[in-house]
Amino acid sequence: MENVSVVTMFTLSGLKMTYVQRMTIFLLTLLWYFAILLSNFTMIVVIIIDKKLHKPMYIFLCNLCINAVYGSVGFYPKFLVDLVSSHVISYAGCMLQGYVIHSSTCCDFSILALMAFDRYVAICRPLVYNSFMNKQRVCLFVFFSWFIALFCMFMNTASLLGRKLCGSHINKVYCVNWMVSNLACSPPIAISIVTAVNIGIYFGHFLFICWSYLYLVRICISSMEMRKKFMQTCLPHLICLITFAVTVLLDLFYMRYGSATSSQHLQNLMSMAFLLVTPVVNPLIYGLNLTSIRNRLLGILHIKKKIGMFEM
Repeated sequence: MENVSVVTMFTLSGLKMTYVQRMTIFLLTLLWYFAILLSNFTMIVVIIIDKKLHKPMYIFLCNLCINAVYGSVGFYPKFLVDLVSSHVISYAGCMLQGYVIHSSTCCDFSILALMAFDRYVAICRPLVYNSFMNKQRVCLFVFFSWFIALFCMFMNTASLLGRKLCGSHINKVYCVNWMVSNLACSPPIAISIVTAVNIGIYFGHFLFICWSYLYLVRICISSMEMRKKFMQTCLPHLICLITFAVTVLLDLFYMRYGSATSSQHLQNLMSMAFLLVTPVVNPLIYGLNLTSIRNRLLGILHIKKKIGMFEM
């Protein structure tokens, strides 16, 4: 039986591949990571520099992109290092990575719930939208969407610290608090309570999002103009929301109920789906569907093209 003072390193699994396979995945992952950073930073910069986009919906979208960068930084650099070296991680590094990935996921959920509320007020209460969604209230909403996620995951991670561990192997390519808690020599009551509270909070988010969209659909089907508005502003958010929910549920259900005899590649794909798909889908869907952002991006590209022709 190992003691917590002995467990200073964790080993991660899922990277048993040939050298050629590792290098191929390394290059593809590096390109994908650059694509995530480029697409999200582009959205962030466009929204910040264009004062016409300083509206609640775009401010929430900007925070969604910032969170995508935050979560990606918690996963991709370590994963890239593991592809070219031994896949081990220190105890402190594991706690930090687990915290970043978990808090980023929760923050995504909070911001998506906030965006659902914004669309509800904009479509169902248009006369009070500008007065209700003022600058001070929007800043407060954004602050709490980050604070709740960071605080909940801080409490979750803190409840693991100091536990006696009877193992040091994590059957995943990145650290997960739930798997670390399973290595504890005795059942961690504190983390069970904290986890139950966190699940309750985010299940409330889920119920609120469902209620918002059921109400929106009921309102919008009665009018062609409302349906058009729904398709323009709500559909991109709904696509991002469904993508996020499906990829996160794939990881959660497989982690808890998946078969140990299934392919390791399938396990890796399901566990990384929300880290691979969501950070790219959000800026892509919004960038292509929201007219204001699309026009701004095309305007920037057109200006750069003119400058390039002038210099030639």
